Amino acid sequence: MAKFTSTQIKYLKSQRLGRLATLRPDGTLQNNPVGFSFDEESGTFEIGGFNMGESQKYKNVVANGQVAFVVDDLETVDPWKPRMVEVRGTAEPIPNDDPRRSTVRIHPNRVISFGIE
Repeated sequence: MAKFTSTQIKYLKSQRLGRLATLRPDGTLQNNPVGFSFDEESGTFEIGGFNMGESQKYKNVVANGQVAFVVDDLETVDPWKPRMVEVRGTAEPIPNDDPRRSTVRIHPNRVISFGIE
């Protein structure tokens, strides 16, 4: 599992919205904005959302756990200063008796960042 720097952790804890890319069963990619939480101890991300257990992104994770996840923003527009952390890894579906409360947990294998140092 990939390790995060203290700067990356600080940035991730300051954000709440990211983009989750999953692989559909037909081989095409799906990319969705999602809310997330980051667990500093385990280095994993928890992705939830409205009716997650019934969503296509959840079904994609069940079928193929390969994901990419990006958290980014603009610190300033003048001067232009984008910031981002990209994670590539595997995801596991975390079912719940109530599908609306199911989640996806991301286990990073690779972390890339820029603009946050």
